[in-house]
Amino acid sequence: MASEELEMINELLRAQDFASLSLEEQRAAVEGGIGQVPTGTVIDPIDAGGVACEWIRTPDAGSATTIVSLRGGGYCLGSLHSNRWFSSLLSESVGGRVLNVGYPNAPEHRFPAALDSVLAAYRWLVADTDPATIAIVGNSAGGGLTLATLLALRDAGDPLPACAVAISPWTDLTNSGDSIQTNAATEVMLDAGGIDETATLYADAEQLREPYVSPLWGDLSGLPPILLHASSSELLLDDSTRFAERAATHGADVTLEVTDGVPHVWHTFGGFLPEADEAMARLGSWVSARLADR
Repeated sequence: MASEELEMINELLRAQDFASLSLEEQRAAVEGGIGQVPTGTVIDPIDAGGVACEWIRTPDAGSATTIVSLRGGGYCLGSLHSNRWFSSLLSESVGGRVLNVGYPNAPEHRFPAALDSVLAAYRWLVADTDPATIAIVGNSAGGGLTLATLLALRDAGDPLPACAVAISPWTDLTNSGDSIQTNAATEVMLDAGGIDETATLYADAEQLREPYVSPLWGDLSGLPPILLHASSSELLLDDSTRFAERAATHGADVTLEVTDGVPHVWHTFGGFLPEADEAMARLGSWVSARLADR
């Protein structure tokens, strides 16, 4: 049964008209954030292979495990600042340090700028950190970027992380999933009418099916364990279900969890929404188990 908080948040999100804002107005709204990081959280700016990043560690977290955190925002929105809250939730749930990666936004920095930045930061990290102690976690566009990063690392022969998590990932920038239409009435955050335009702000039309842009269409073999979280009511549901199906045919170890009635990337409401707290707890347990197995 849905919590009272979930019903309230869904109503608030439905009442917003985010799609009517200009890109600059959307960016300003995103910077407002959702919550404040816990008191005592350590935030240390760092140059990670030429990429502006931050170390984030909540008070009870250690440093034996590392989470690479990749924000959402359609590749066009967000920053290190806007991703601190989500990164602090990751630090708490896994009990480790988080590398908050400041990849650049499109359309000023189009594909492959975001992917190149994440690869540079990851390679800087593994220069002195055991990849068996690393997980990559991203949400929405950051979830798709997480999966594209795995493909690029595998193809280049780089050491892979122990595991990865993609929350409500955008895995298909051709937007061919049926749920973009069938869930248009139940989606409370994303705009079905604007998702194609957002895709072409990031990459050229002829690039949208390339695996490093749309990992759904790649060779999904030889990847580390992957956890997918998706909402039954979001536009991008099929981006998760189809990725899980294709990955299984390629022999990948993929776990898909679909939660009913929650918003796109509901985890970011941690501390406010019981369903978000439950999802973060499951995520933390899953990641911790995979890091311990390596």
